[in-house]
Amino acid sequence: MERSGIDETFVRDLVRDQHPDLADLEIRPVPSGWDNQLWRLGDELAVRLPMTERAPALLRKEFRWLPELAKRLPLPVPTPQRLNEPTPRFPRPWVIATWVPGEPADDAEISNVRQAVDSLAHFLRALHQPAPDDAPTNPGRSVPLAKLTEVFESRLDAVADAVDGRRVRQVWSRAVTSTSRTGPAVWIHADLHPANALISDGTISGIVDFGDLCAGDPATDLAAAWKLLPQGAAADLLSAYGVTMEATVHRAQGWAVLSALDLISIGRAWERGLPGGQPTWGRAGRRILECVFAFT
Repeated sequence: MERSGIDETFVRDLVRDQHPDLADLEIRPVPSGWDNQLWRLGDELAVRLPMTERAPALLRKEFRWLPELAKRLPLPVPTPQRLNEPTPRFPRPWVIATWVPGEPADDAEISNVRQAVDSLAHFLRALHQPAPDDAPTNPGRSVPLAKLTEVFESRLDAVADAVDGRRVRQVWSRAVTSTSRTGPAVWIHADLHPANALISDGTISGIVDFGDLCAGDPATDLAAAWKLLPQGAAADLLSAYGVTMEATVHRAQGWAVLSALDLISIGRAWERGLPGGQPTWGRAGRRILECVFAFT
């Protein structure tokens, strides 16, 4: 179903069909993510409608695991409340989740750096607990960085004229040759780029979009030290989290540059009027590289 075929009346009818107790709540559109269209439902809820082929599976995964994880997380997350099966009106499963207020970090500034560092460190420590044997895995996030070398080369090639390729390669090479993590895989968000962190009153106030939630290396999320925080704050986050191994830092930087290249490419798509582009992501990707280079 195309996004253009959905309006307030459509969403209200969808809610009324399956949740008449919520049908009288105010409905209004808000900026949406990559896979789902998002509508506010009253003050405390949101309707998430999957718009891509992969989105339904991601929603079901969130519905299975996120309510359990949310109980221990110190920052608000969009916890699924009701999962709705496909109907003739809407041929995909969809979710009603809690609404998390705030402005995405790709379009808002962190001014209270100390509190942002503390909040993010506490969130990551709470999330990064051993994952059960049946936890989901992700072929692009649950694997050692060395297995993503072709992905890295492709992304770097796509933006080679816009980045310092020599320095990017230095960071990547050090990351893929660092000592691998030992021990059980832990829960990771796996997609902590700036559009998935929310800012209120100058600090991180919520984390959204757990579609890539999986078991993996905590370094994948520790890349947020450069992806979410202002330049100069990475060391504080790593210390507050309790990182003690240099190899962990190097792997986290590898994940950061891999994400930065992707964000820059998506930003360029917007600049060129191509599908899938996002206006603020290119700037966010370049800032990530600047933070990584300044740290090294």
